[in-house]
Amino acid sequence: MSRTGNTDENGYAEENGYAEDTPDGRPERTLAALPPAHGRGFARTWWGQAWLKALEDTALDNGQLKRGRKHAREGAVGAVCVRPGRITAVVRDRDRTPYRSDVLLQELDDGEWDRLLEVVAERSGHIAALLDRDMPPQFVEDAAAVGVDLLPGIGDLEPECACEAWDHCPHTAALCYQVARLLDEDPYLLLLMRGRGERELLDELQVRSVAHAARHAAPAGDDASAAAPGGVPAPEGIPAQAAFAAPGPAVLPAPPPAVAAPGRPPALAGGTDPAPGLDVAALEFLAADAAVRARRLLAEALAPGHATSPVPAVLTEWQDTVRLTTAGPPAEIAARLAAGCGRDRMDLARAVRAWEHGGAAALTVLEEEWTPDAEALARARAQLAAAWEEGERAPRLRAAGNRWTAVGTDAQVRYGRDGRWWPYRKDRGRWWPAGPPAQDPEAALAMLAAD
Repeated sequence: MSRTGNTDENGYAEENGYAEDTPDGRPERTLAALPPAHGRGFARTWWGQAWLKALEDTALDNGQLKRGRKHAREGAVGAVCVRPGRITAVVRDRDRTPYRSDVLLQELDDGEWDRLLEVVAERSGHIAALLDRDMPPQFVEDAAAVGVDLLPGIGDLEPECACEAWDHCPHTAALCYQVARLLDEDPYLLLLMRGRGERELLDELQVRSVAHAARHAAPAGDDASAAAPGGVPAPEGIPAQAAFAAPGPAVLPAPPPAVAAPGRPPALAGGTDPAPGLDVAALEFLAADAAVRARRLLAEALAPGHATSPVPAVLTEWQDTVRLTTAGPPAEIAARLAAGCGRDRMDLARAVRAWEHGGAAALTVLEEEWTPDAEALARARAQLAAAWEEGERAPRLRAAGNRWTAVGTDAQVRYGRDGRWWPYRKDRGRWWPAGPPAQDPEAALAMLAAD
């Protein structure tokens, strides 16, 4: 067992608490209790926010979540033990009664780990990000493209608590909120919950990276016609006319394999002059964006349940302009997008900020002011009334349509048509999106406090 900050003979840092193996040889980490977190949110990183979204989408009682947040803020969660498939801590109730609380998360099987490690080994950027304790969105998207869901979703965080609650209780909720803070600092904890420790993971990635480099350095085989570009085996089959003429049901070919990375379009600024008026840089940017979208569509098509998934709405010209600008085009292309959308640069910047927090839904909340009907208004007011416990100092809120502004501050929460609350902050005379949505207004305002 090693203390925080020590480094072993292989160069692995054991940070944020203790690191050891269980008696059966499986990895386990125990992290010291965190200090109280008054006046701050629980997740700064996008993956920490995704963890909390899974909790908030799963729990049936927002009141229990609210009490759990309060427990976590007050420092009621003890040392957190993280091991494959489970996190554990002792959480003390308001009367100081201790309860052992566990949250279970399904481990990845050997096949899923094999596919995940292979796709990570092929991307030096992913390995570098992991070494920096970062988890870029592309990392998770590449994992999803090979059928591996790293981040938990609805129903994936299964609670077990000594208080014998059948749903998430304040104790398991407090544990999840505390773990969100820990995940901010170290995404390896999520990979440990999924079944592999940091040392085992990095050792395996090193072996695979060397093998991957050796394969690419080896000369091509004699039978070059046996594979299509990119190393994908050429598909076998029969002409479509013969397939339809055959008796009985047609035998469909296997679906195409997942694509490891978007293709790189050819450089258009070659040896010949482009056509007059053709913006080569803009066309190359659009081609690269199309490749990224095509890869994502293929990954979604190969994902389980795709046949029953709702068809996404077609983006408007304005929405697509915002989406393209969010992708980070070169400055001159961004300037063209800003000039062509009919909005000023500040409007486009606010729209991009909204898109980063929630796509088209967040953009709608930014631009649409509406008055909730009687039922929605009653539901919103009930959530506001229940957001702060007796004795807590609740902010004074002024309502205008679906927007509630904290009087005397630059903080605002907006109520979406889907019942979620979106945090906003006033800057330079305009309201700016300040984070992803939350299931209740207190959590949304906590994001503003953290920001």
